[in-house]
Amino acid sequence: MVRQSHPSDHPSDVVIIGAGASGSVAAARLGAAGFRVVCLEQGDWTGPADYMSAEPEAELAWIERWNPDPNARRGPADYPLTGEADVRPVMYNGVGGGLVQWAAMWQPLMASDFRVRSLDGVADDWPIGWADLAGPYARVARDMSVSGLGGDPALPDLGPYPNPPIPIGKIGRVAAEGMDRLGWHWWPGANAIASRPHGSLQACQRRGTCMLGCPENAKATPSLTHWPSAMAAGVRLETGARVMQIALDERGRACGVVYADRDGVERRQRGQVVMLAANAVGTARLLLLSASTRFPDGLANSSGLVGRRLMQHPYRTVAAVCEEPLDGWLGPWGQSIYSLEFAETDADRDFVRGAKWMVMPHGGPMFAVAEYQQAHQGDGFEAVWGPNFHRAAAEVFGHAFTWGIQAEDLPEEDNRVTLDGEASDSSGLPAARIEYRVSGNTRRMLDFNVARAVEAAQAAGASSTLVRDVWPTGIGHVLGTARMGDDPGASVVDRWCRTHDVANLYVIDGSVFVTGGSANPTATIMANALRVTDHLIKTRTAQEVPV
Repeated sequence: MVRQSHPSDHPSDVVIIGAGASGSVAAARLGAAGFRVVCLEQGDWTGPADYMSAEPEAELAWIERWNPDPNARRGPADYPLTGEADVRPVMYNGVGGGLVQWAAMWQPLMASDFRVRSLDGVADDWPIGWADLAGPYARVARDMSVSGLGGDPALPDLGPYPNPPIPIGKIGRVAAEGMDRLGWHWWPGANAIASRPHGSLQACQRRGTCMLGCPENAKATPSLTHWPSAMAAGVRLETGARVMQIALDERGRACGVVYADRDGVERRQRGQVVMLAANAVGTARLLLLSASTRFPDGLANSSGLVGRRLMQHPYRTVAAVCEEPLDGWLGPWGQSIYSLEFAETDADRDFVRGAKWMVMPHGGPMFAVAEYQQAHQGDGFEAVWGPNFHRAAAEVFGHAFTWGIQAEDLPEEDNRVTLDGEASDSSGLPAARIEYRVSGNTRRMLDFNVARAVEAAQAAGASSTLVRDVWPTGIGHVLGTARMGDDPGASVVDRWCRTHDVANLYVIDGSVFVTGGSANPTATIMANALRVTDHLIKTRTAQEVPV
């Protein structure tokens, strides 16, 4: 529980809440421009000494300690997620945020993703377009030491990546041959994993355990790519700092935050500007926690949209099991190749928008068996018990690759984040309640793409396929709960991600997404954070601040 209050000794120009993908970009850029910056992160540092990927029990760590679901992980910095959801959010609290555990797939949005209303008559258009992010995309790809091959005809021109792609390996080659036989699009995957020493990163050793932490420091995380330079520029990073409320002055401008330090002592951090970078669940939760007489429904919530229109990229897999050895444990994990063949709307289908596919390794023997078990749910535990375990491992381990199918889910009013009236975190703050149902459009989209992925696996020479059809699924890129827009009545932030209601409060994480696309969102989150921060620096003399 929180104890008595103490003032902060560190007045700042900007207070950033969250040290993950977007917060790290803003902190590094603002620090380099000479701003006094304090970043509050409720988690801690995670580094090679904490990683499990080089340990024999690495796969077991996925069950709890390194589980991407905070309800399973139950770390000291996690807060519980309640409610009923078809998709469980993937979240990590700590320096680097979700990029501590991410697979490092680097994928920009397609040009059409910004114009869904204009093109398909659903959802809304973004107030910005692909051209607004083109420069920031290139800059953050360099900062993140991305390895990939430019020139994909399915995307606008990105220019070259800073590093050549990591070899696609046997799994990528076999999958690509299947796509070629069908005449379907594929392209070598881009990953924020260095294929050669670059910047602060070492070369990938292809362990294939990227989501359990990279002991070689080949995978980009902000603790390596952004925080060293930010702190060298004078940015102050406070870990173990759980923000409880955004404070306002008498004119309704943000004047700082109230937070509990790691000892449970309540403290106040003053700031001229506040930037929220706590992910689409944490940001919505904190805005709702900051309700006041001026904002009785939650801070910056005059539109009523804070917490609403949550998107999560529902996900399915089709594993192709082949007779030939494929070294299916080799990394990165990571995408070997990807496909945008079915990512756009086709009027002949019974759904709008589409899905991105990516080829991934199956991991070690326990992950391979888990893939088998999830595809044989009807057989119960018997499917992998005793001799059946060894049979499943022999069939799948080293002989399979996985097509991951990541669907674009359109924003729905009732998919939302609210405050739980009963459950709370270790500081006594209400838990985040997630209400999320997969729409009929998304289910039809997934059914269609699973059927096509089975065809692709068969064209690649698979002797059998394993289709995972389990709800809830463990994937969940949380997006959209404080959407961007020009109309204050239909959005939470403007095109520069400044809240319509509070002129010096910004949201710079995935909350601002108007639609989610089917691309992995980190590249867009970081590029947009850079775009917004550059604009704040450029217009700093016109920025409204508290008295």
